[in-house]
Amino acid sequence: MGKWFPRIYDMAMTPLEQAKFKKVRKILVSEATGRVLEIGSGTGANFPYYKNATRVDAIEPNPLMRKQSFKRIKRSRATIKTYLVKAEKLPFEENTFDSVVATLVFCTIPDPVQALKEIQRVSKPGASLFLLEHVRMNHLLLGRMQDVLTPLWQRACDGCHLNRDTLGLLKRMNVSISRVDSIYRGFFLSIKCSNNSKGINDYSPENECK
Repeated sequence: MGKWFPRIYDMAMTPLEQAKFKKVRKILVSEATGRVLEIGSGTGANFPYYKNATRVDAIEPNPLMRKQSFKRIKRSRATIKTYLVKAEKLPFEENTFDSVVATLVFCTIPDPVQALKEIQRVSKPGASLFLLEHVRMNHLLLGRMQDVLTPLWQRACDGCHLNRDTLGLLKRMNVSISRVDSIYRGFFLSIKCSNNSKGINDYSPENECK
């Protein structure tokens, strides 16, 4: 991985943050309560918005991004500890976390199914999961464009898959999806779900906001 991507990440995200994401992050992250696991904390964009968390354990596999996040820890009300580890092998005991946050990260995880299994392992039954992800759009032309661009995009943007179907992955896991909000015509989704030990998914189209 090149060193340039972590250095320009915050600057590249500024237009989206100013237009929409800052508000979405603030609402989503503020819902996380108790002991929180953040997956792929990056440069710490979510850190200032933890208002109801007692402690945050944030994992980030990129050392440069993790280093950049330290300055934002001071702006959080919560106690935050960062770890230089990957989502596919979490260094935590079972049933540890009350909430999990993941924003703009599942597109880059090499094995997202294994990451979700690990998240469920370390989460308590009924723990809340909050995600903000870009996904493959449900549009014939735009979805195909994402498929075509993904190989080049992966090389340029730290392994990011433009066409990853994260919502589809969640539907195949033992989670209960309660809310899906569409952003920018479905290119981004804000998702709330919970760790469901019974494996019953109560998601229905009525839960999805257009």
